[in-house]
Amino acid sequence: MDSNTLQIIFSGLGTGSIYALIAVGFNVIFKSTGALNFVQGEWVMMGGILAAFCFNDINMPVWQACLIAGVAVALIGGLTERFLVRPLVNQTPFALTLVTVGIALLSKSLVMLSLGKNPVGYPGLSTAASTHILGASVATQTLWILGITLTLMALTHLFFSHTRWGCAMRAAAANPQAAALVGIRHSRVVFSAFVLAAAMGGLAGTIITPLTLMSYDAGAMLGFKGFSAAMLGGLGSLFGAMAGGLILGLLESLVSGFVTSQFKDALAFLVLLLVLVLRPQGLLGKPEVVKL
Repeated sequence: MDSNTLQIIFSGLGTGSIYALIAVGFNVIFKSTGALNFVQGEWVMMGGILAAFCFNDINMPVWQACLIAGVAVALIGGLTERFLVRPLVNQTPFALTLVTVGIALLSKSLVMLSLGKNPVGYPGLSTAASTHILGASVATQTLWILGITLTLMALTHLFFSHTRWGCAMRAAAANPQAAALVGIRHSRVVFSAFVLAAAMGGLAGTIITPLTLMSYDAGAMLGFKGFSAAMLGGLGSLFGAMAGGLILGLLESLVSGFVTSQFKDALAFLVLLLVLVLRPQGLLGKPEVVKL
């Protein structure tokens, strides 16, 4: 394998890792509410812009700016659920999905008015801009993205599989009525899901911004690509989100490197269309069985 191809693959894995983190956010909220949260992309945008504000305007170190931005976006996610989603009690998942579309538009407008329209950025987490792997020059920030994504995925898996609250969230998502009978409050589960999804989105935004810059209008496309990754892997599956994100990122990078970069953004639309037509449950999802 030549160095150019290897460089394209590393770039695709880095981008795909971001899509995977966004897809996890979609999955967490879908499992707890049955709704699609289209604020997820705006949370990614907020993470990048808030980190840039902390670094450029408050002169925080990069790692501290990223951490503060991630916590701030997690707090925003919690406030969103508490004051904008929770009052819509007993609403259908479709109604909640429409509400998240409105919240996404509101979020983008508020960021534009408060922090400006210009793209922002900051240095990566390492002083070295690139490193050489098997003859390929790879951005050091891409390696950070891969490492942070794998760590977050592992921690998320451990949380849902080996902690009491994680198991409670899974139980409430699977059967809210049965979970309520054993003392698990669904409102707390939904609140936790929004906080976790927002934190994942915010951190995704902080680690991708040094490579691509971030602007107030970037959230919609990032959110759509994360949604496409979630659908590709299987909506509701943690491992599906990881697989879908990496596959979509690799496809984009290969098409951009060997065909044309003009088709890169359209590829997510094509992937989503093919998944909906050929395998609606995704690669790792299970078809839903409905008893008549």
